[in-house]
Amino acid sequence: MREKETIAVEVDDLTVRYGRKTALEGVTLRVARGEVYALLGRNGSGKTSLVRCLLGHRLPGGGAARLFGRDAWADRKRLMARVGVVPEDPDAAPETTPRRLIRLSRRLYPGWKGASIDKRLERFRVPLDVPFGRLSKGQKGQLMLALALAPEPDLLILDDPTLGLDALARQSLYDELIGELADRGTTVFITTHDLEGIEGIADRVGILGDARLVADEPLEQLKQRYRRLRLAGHTPDPEQLRRSTNGLGVVSVTSGGLGSEIVVSRYDDDAMSAARQHEALSGAEVVSMSLSDIFISLLGNDGDASPGVSQ
Repeated sequence: MREKETIAVEVDDLTVRYGRKTALEGVTLRVARGEVYALLGRNGSGKTSLVRCLLGHRLPGGGAARLFGRDAWADRKRLMARVGVVPEDPDAAPETTPRRLIRLSRRLYPGWKGASIDKRLERFRVPLDVPFGRLSKGQKGQLMLALALAPEPDLLILDDPTLGLDALARQSLYDELIGELADRGTTVFITTHDLEGIEGIADRVGILGDARLVADEPLEQLKQRYRRLRLAGHTPDPEQLRRSTNGLGVVSVTSGGLGSEIVVSRYDDDAMSAARQHEALSGAEVVSMSLSDIFISLLGNDGDASPGVSQ
């Protein structure tokens, strides 16, 4: 732990292209030491491309990715001693047992904590002598997490770790993040499609859309800004509603037989009080929005709206 380090992850104007396809365009973000940062986005939004740059697996086409102030590509070998990784798809030779994987991993990390990994695997009922290929998806995920945590890394990077897990396995993984890493002050960078689960633990969220970062701020601040305004029965003209709520940052207006609904992105009590002076908004109900609601408002809700694996 270096006292002078306050930023664990820095991404500056990062661009990644695959031929003519742009995966990331000018992405900039910071993750402070000890934060849990959740990166969200639809399928193909560039989440995994960003993770590959952070791990030094891919040289960006432009910009830079740094961990603890060092270039992730140029200083990969030195940096990986301080980073634990849980990949999207847990992978190991099918015939290799967890016991052998532990022995192999122990040689790579001088700060290896053998007792902690044994206790964790016992707690989550991961057998040490069953070949990796015969473990369940949840057991493989817990094994990867245990291997990543055993060296007590300064930074833990998880690429969609709950994909394919059942509700119990997902909850146990989040319990690990909350129970152990928060106390230790470990920084967590996680990409995920599990908006409901991450809402309970993320300090800050970033949302990727069309290869760019469309949101990047503390989660609670984001949720304070976004509100849904509901008008029952009467359905004013959508343009009239937009004009009435102009100071609130209108994201969308929908009207139907039962009334109208407005999503705003700059909600505060004073602006809402001013909006209520307009007859159309006088009876509006103000409704809080979940992270999932905000995500859909930003990126849409068509057939590919749910965030997931990206390349």
